[in-house]
Amino acid sequence: MSTIDWIILIAALGTIIIYGVYKSSHTKNLDGYFLSNNSLPWYLVLLSIMGTQASAITFLSAPGQAYTDGMRFVQYYFGLPIAMILICIFFVPVFRKLKVYTAYEFLENRFDVKTRTLTSALFLISRGLSTGISIYAPSIILSSLMGWNIYLTNLVMGSFLIIYTVTGGAKAVAYTQQLQLIIVIAGMFLAGYMVVHLLPADIGFTDALQSAGSHGRMNVITTGVTNGKFDFKDTYNIWSGVIGGLFLALSYFGTDQSQVGRFLTARSDKESKIGLLVNGLVKVPMQFLILLVGILVFTFYQYHKPPVYFDDVQVNAANKTVYKDSLHTLELQYNNLLDQNKLEIADTVRTQYKKVIRVANNDKKANDTNYIFLRFVIENLPKGLVGLLIAMIFLASWGSIAAALNSLASCTVVDFHKKFINTNCTEKQDYAISRWYTLAWGVFSIIVSMFAYNLGNSLIEAVNILGSIFYGVILGIFLVAFWMKNIRGNAVFVSAVISQILVIAVYLADIVSFLWLNVIGAVLVILIGLLLQAFRPAKK
Repeated sequence: MSTIDWIILIAALGTIIIYGVYKSSHTKNLDGYFLSNNSLPWYLVLLSIMGTQASAITFLSAPGQAYTDGMRFVQYYFGLPIAMILICIFFVPVFRKLKVYTAYEFLENRFDVKTRTLTSALFLISRGLSTGISIYAPSIILSSLMGWNIYLTNLVMGSFLIIYTVTGGAKAVAYTQQLQLIIVIAGMFLAGYMVVHLLPADIGFTDALQSAGSHGRMNVITTGVTNGKFDFKDTYNIWSGVIGGLFLALSYFGTDQSQVGRFLTARSDKESKIGLLVNGLVKVPMQFLILLVGILVFTFYQYHKPPVYFDDVQVNAANKTVYKDSLHTLELQYNNLLDQNKLEIADTVRTQYKKVIRVANNDKKANDTNYIFLRFVIENLPKGLVGLLIAMIFLASWGSIAAALNSLASCTVVDFHKKFINTNCTEKQDYAISRWYTLAWGVFSIIVSMFAYNLGNSLIEAVNILGSIFYGVILGIFLVAFWMKNIRGNAVFVSAVISQILVIAVYLADIVSFLWLNVIGAVLVILIGLLLQAFRPAKK
């Protein structure tokens, strides 16, 4: 990057840190550290909800996802608006009425301590692991820009995030996410404009979309039907999006503390609901536009020669092995095919190149999807704009990771420390221990990030798969709590344990795509709970 890019990047990140610390300087208790003293208006709640969900993974990996697989990923969000309505009707009033710090406190009132503890533990596992993946996402940028070792980069990025989050708490998260999301959305619009601007003079926006459509990338709606039969292993289609996406969104926004903690910061029941409902309205169009940037990048590379592999780090490592000559031959063949406009055959050669990279680096899951948008930005955008867009990705990352660490700490303090370790903490002790737990979860997430390099999937898929393994069971517990008053604590606890084991078994067996795991988990908890309760009738 140029000097001006570095100045813009450092200035943007420094401003966010100073602003967040300033806005939270009077936060010295649990209400302030975790709930912002229930003082935020709906628009800040909205921005915090969106900022928590829209991490660096969204802006770094989603365009690459669209580049390789088209627009069909947007169907993943089709169930979200319905979920927002249901959460406003059933979830928000209960949590607000009980004045809880975490969603799982409600489960102790409805069932018992062990059910609350199990559910909170499932959340901590899933969110802790996914936060580690989220730390890895911005590390990709620094690693590519500076040529740093990815593990060292994870350590540096994670350390900055820990300082940022430990210092500020929920109020810092909310107020900085306000600025972060504005910069991020502006940056994505600017990136889309620049891609079109860099196309040949006779190719406009509509022409770019038509070109992408001719290569099967404008597949916004797909049925999932193959050879006359519905394919449950097809990841993104209208049915998995509406049904599986509904269950996933219900669990994520209604039971995941990283999101529940955001709408609990609102100053009233009404403000919480408005924030959630507006999120339901704007999220699908927002994700559509982010994917559209990836489609435009795909069209750009129809007129400009794309790299055979977008991750230079992997290529450089492979070129130091005995496979160097094979890679060189394939790259020459790939470039010759592009010169002859034989794009489909060139794609086949690119696939072969990927396979050799995996063998050469002894990495069975090597994937360059997460590097596509980053490579385009670094190589093609003008000075100054590169720094702004990279700052945008960093800011998105910091907002979502800070919210996640804050929610992990809140659950650990409220659901475990104050419940089992020290039940009589003073206000000062509460605040101090909350910051220590935030630090501890930050360290844990850094450790997890060290293993994210070999995930194979695009990062946005990896996070969603991880969440889906646990979210269905967590949602099932809450659905039983809300709507099945005859099922008691023992039955739902055993049901949840059995269901979680079965969901993991289904995932490992690769029977269905990950979105259906949310449905399977929730339905299993309900059905097994009903069965167990039938053999042990509830006491009147």
